[in-house]
Amino acid sequence: MENVHTDKAPQAIGPYSQAKIIGNLVFTSGQIPIDPATGELVSGGIEEMTRRVCENLKAVLEAAGTSLDKVVKTNCYLKDIGDFAAFNAVYAEYFTGKPARSCVGGLQIPKGALVEVEVIAEI
Repeated sequence: MENVHTDKAPQAIGPYSQAKIIGNLVFTSGQIPIDPATGELVSGGIEEMTRRVCENLKAVLEAAGTSLDKVVKTNCYLKDIGDFAAFNAVYAEYFTGKPARSCVGGLQIPKGALVEVEVIAEI
């Protein structure tokens, strides 16, 4: 088992790693819309926050030697399920391979974020 780390994504805010590699799979921790340059939550609505989350995931996957087009499963968490359509519009720009997905809403996400996403990808 190997830890994945990159400065191009936010540092873990707890006792966990950005991702773990096991065999030919990488399992990311959930990414929230923190700007890795500032360590702060990005401003804006669901679209801006989703875009930041996807960019953070992209950076972690690249550090693991893979990419968004190799994602096989996503778990998506929304604060407000009413944001589902707007979230989907941005999500579709990044996950063009249409991985398997679960998406739930009505959750409290760390730091008051509107969205969190974690992925499993093939290396």
